[in-house]
Amino acid sequence: MSIEMRPRIGEPYAGSSEHPLLRPKDAASIMLVDRSGDIPRVLMGKRGKAHVFMPSAYVFPGGRRDAGDSRIRPAQALHPAVLQKLLQRCGRGMTPTRAQALAVAAIRETHEEVGLTIGAPGAVGKSAAWAGFAKQDVGPDLSRLRYIARAITPPRQSRRFDTRFFACFFDEISANPKDVAESTELHDLKWVGFDEIETFKLPVITRTVLLDLAEEMRRDPGLAYGQPVPFYLVKGGIFTRDVI
Repeated sequence: MSIEMRPRIGEPYAGSSEHPLLRPKDAASIMLVDRSGDIPRVLMGKRGKAHVFMPSAYVFPGGRRDAGDSRIRPAQALHPAVLQKLLQRCGRGMTPTRAQALAVAAIRETHEEVGLTIGAPGAVGKSAAWAGFAKQDVGPDLSRLRYIARAITPPRQSRRFDTRFFACFFDEISANPKDVAESTELHDLKWVGFDEIETFKLPVITRTVLLDLAEEMRRDPGLAYGQPVPFYLVKGGIFTRDVI
């Protein structure tokens, strides 16, 4: 299914028989927000055309939760209200450790894909995936992450993910927007202003989540922790927006 043809909220969804019914894998992304100008903007990058899932699409930094993410001790923990929200609408397998690992994965992937270190003084051990953090004597700082949205890829797709979308302000992590760098995972990095969301070519779910962020920031520019979280999924054959 092309990114333009993904189902919209309230529309019936008919899966393709060419793909098996896969169990969604945990994943997480971070919307890095630069609010230094009059109009907030968010960092996005283009996936390679060889990717099976969303090839050539502009997305936020992020990726799948790895088993090792649960073994990383954060330098700063998630805000309690964020952790509580992450534990809701999940099965018994979602523990506080696994929920925390989602945020750890988002920070790891952001470092790998755009070169930003969201960290605080701490230790991460000798894992190769965290070598960049170890060189700086920092561990992942989860305390600045707001939980903005959740989306499960519709059934009968070649890949399925249960993705949690976080947001983080650049000025809260002492990072400069000019420090971002392309990688083999994300290239053609762009800053998408809230006034460009409707015109910039994006996958429907990506645009939907970005609009959720923009609307929330209009209500609360500081993005208070623990706000209601939109949850997108196919339920009863209909692409649905629930709230956690």
